[in-house]
Amino acid sequence: MRIDLRSDTVTRPTAAMRRAMADAEVGDDVLDGDPTTKRLEARVAGMLGKEAALFMPSGTMGNQTAVRLLSKPGTEILLDANAHIVHYELAGAAELSGAQLRLVSGSGPVMDAAALAAAIRTPSPHVPKPSLVCAENTHNGAGGKITPLAELRAIRTTAEGHGIPLHLDGARLWNASAATGTPLADFAACADTVMVSFSKGLGCPVGGALAGSKSAMAEGWFVRKRFGGGMRQSGILTAAAMYALDHHLARLPEDHARAKAFANAVDGAGGSKVVPPDTNIVMLDLPASRDAYEIVKAAAAHDVHFVPWSKTRIRAVFHLEISDADVKRSAEVLTGILAKGG
Repeated sequence: MRIDLRSDTVTRPTAAMRRAMADAEVGDDVLDGDPTTKRLEARVAGMLGKEAALFMPSGTMGNQTAVRLLSKPGTEILLDANAHIVHYELAGAAELSGAQLRLVSGSGPVMDAAALAAAIRTPSPHVPKPSLVCAENTHNGAGGKITPLAELRAIRTTAEGHGIPLHLDGARLWNASAATGTPLADFAACADTVMVSFSKGLGCPVGGALAGSKSAMAEGWFVRKRFGGGMRQSGILTAAAMYALDHHLARLPEDHARAKAFANAVDGAGGSKVVPPDTNIVMLDLPASRDAYEIVKAAAAHDVHFVPWSKTRIRAVFHLEISDADVKRSAEVLTGILAKGG
């Protein structure tokens, strides 16, 4: 049986989620509003402690809408050197908003307030002005690492001290909250805008949301439409998100537990080393002599699927379609390949 650990985006809607989608009350979201989408947006805004929210077709559109709202052309955006916005949004900030990215490396696995403060340039007629700071929590590229609330508040304080707004890429903020017990609204309070995704750990087929002030989301509606995100009977999609909040949000600790079990099982195999997981993502670093692409290919021959994150790093992501038996089998396949050197 196929075990797909490439991402938590590979999940398929459950039968109950499909029924909720089929039965959704719908309207025209562009003309006069979709009732199910309106309910979801109000619910998410409340969960995040924001005045308003907008449903987005994707997390990337949510991030890029925030960038367009909060940054200015000809300025720079400061963010972690390995952020999703840097590597996986196709230079959207440059193309769509005319802003360049200034990459910040923290003393640990993700950007911290001290590194941000050091990276903010002294005002000069020769350098671009900063217009936005972006944080990512959890941090995908760092292996689902959590920026604790105290550090996120320090990042906010640093940005505010320079008059710079903060956007939070919270695609997996659900996981950060589940793992730490920190309320979503406490994390979100650190940012002017926050994006959350429904199509990752919550198991929805499509979508995310951007939340912020009423005025920002009113302008964001136009940005979203300009980017091609004006949806019609979007209630078919937002019904899935409503179902996920009711039935899938509370089970996220199961994914975290399975990630830890897998990490413990594969750590050290063939000289490899696990990045200890905070949430549902496991990064496995290989010796320099091993090729992650070849190892992933060998595992796929056993119908166990990982992502080669780099030439010497493999990523595994745990989600609602992965069982305890899947953890055991995937670990056995991977450790067997690493032990054989093939």
